[in-house]
Amino acid sequence: MRDLVFVGYIALIMLMAFKRPFLFTLVYAYVDIVSPQRLSYFLLNSIPLSLILFALAFLGFMISDDKKDVRVSPRWFLLILLLGYCGYTTTVAAEPVAAFEKWNWVWKALVFASFMPLTLRTKLRIEATILTMVLCASALIVTGGIKTAAGGGGYGTLVILMDDNSGLFEGSIISCVAITIIPLILWLAKHGTVFKPDWKVRVYAAALIFACLLIPVGTQARTGIVCIAVLGIVLLRYTRHPMLYVAAVAAIGLVALPFLPSSFTQRAETIKNYKADESASTRLAVWAWTWEYVKEHPMGGGFDVYRQNRIRYEITNAGKPGEARASDVKEIVDEGRAFHSSYFEMLGEQGFPGLIMWLIIHLGGLWRMEAISRIYRKRDNPKEAWVAPLATALQNSQIIYLVGSLFVGIAFQTFFYMLIAVQIGFDTYLTRRRKEAAWRPIISQPKQSEYSAG
Repeated sequence: MRDLVFVGYIALIMLMAFKRPFLFTLVYAYVDIVSPQRLSYFLLNSIPLSLILFALAFLGFMISDDKKDVRVSPRWFLLILLLGYCGYTTTVAAEPVAAFEKWNWVWKALVFASFMPLTLRTKLRIEATILTMVLCASALIVTGGIKTAAGGGGYGTLVILMDDNSGLFEGSIISCVAITIIPLILWLAKHGTVFKPDWKVRVYAAALIFACLLIPVGTQARTGIVCIAVLGIVLLRYTRHPMLYVAAVAAIGLVALPFLPSSFTQRAETIKNYKADESASTRLAVWAWTWEYVKEHPMGGGFDVYRQNRIRYEITNAGKPGEARASDVKEIVDEGRAFHSSYFEMLGEQGFPGLIMWLIIHLGGLWRMEAISRIYRKRDNPKEAWVAPLATALQNSQIIYLVGSLFVGIAFQTFFYMLIAVQIGFDTYLTRRRKEAAWRPIISQPKQSEYSAG
């Protein structure tokens, strides 16, 4: 029955998309985020759904879109360059079989991220893409939030839609995504036009934000805790009453603390005592191994090169102060441990060139969103009131991602490349509009002689 519902839903949207081909792009985003083919028992998982939808989206763009409005940016070229470079490192990877397995989905993420900005040539399309990303992520987040509120969850045990530990279904990744989209939810609740921001939209937005905040509790992912802290800091920058904001956040935290499960608070406390936490100590050891590896292989080792690591480290058993003994130090020997950091993932797999390209793509986004925000914040045109807040929301989302990705390997997760694609499309759309606004008065201005005397 579930398969029939998914097939019917996708078929209905695809029929609508033949009239509005841009919808194929949104359907592809839905399939990539929610992964209905993985939830299907036998119908959808037997066909290359993503490939079919991308082909239809591309054909729709080539046939029906007006190409004169298409613009690209330096970051767009960097995406293409990163795609080519990753393809090269895959051919010379240290772990060729595992590398090609990862390449099979990474190239799709980069190709789609390169394609999306070409289609985002109107405000409605930009908003529709953001709305699709938020609502698709909410399909997972609301499910996880309800289970958490009902007393479920736990580290590695919160099942969201299906029992899988990959992609957005993994606890740390969905925790990062859940907090990352909160600035976008706030923007949609105030400036959205697809759904008019009335009381119903605001109530749902508030409930969805609450579910987003519950996800790190349900997954007990420390990445989510860090992301919540970053969210509080970035929102502080734009509040009119910072002291009142800080007091309110502190009060909410104190009120919520007794309701948090003890397992969550115990896991959160391990952030402070990383030397006694095996997971944190493993990450530090892997990062040290990665640095030594890249010093010998500056071009990186290709995807999943971490499988070659052999690490040895020590952890200190937690005890009372002043009672440390030799027996409290435990030596751990491990191998093939993942990077657990997007920065070291890029460094180890793609070397210094890949890491530099990746950082420029993201830091360039922060800079461009800040520039757009400052330009449009000073304007008083009511039709442009949505621009600066969206630039700020996209920037805040990216900041949360960049901090959260310090502790989880999500350098190539498609959702975040969609975020980059929206930034690029948003930026090039505004650049085109500014050029049009500067050019039109020149050709429509009456001749100077009509204003001169005599």
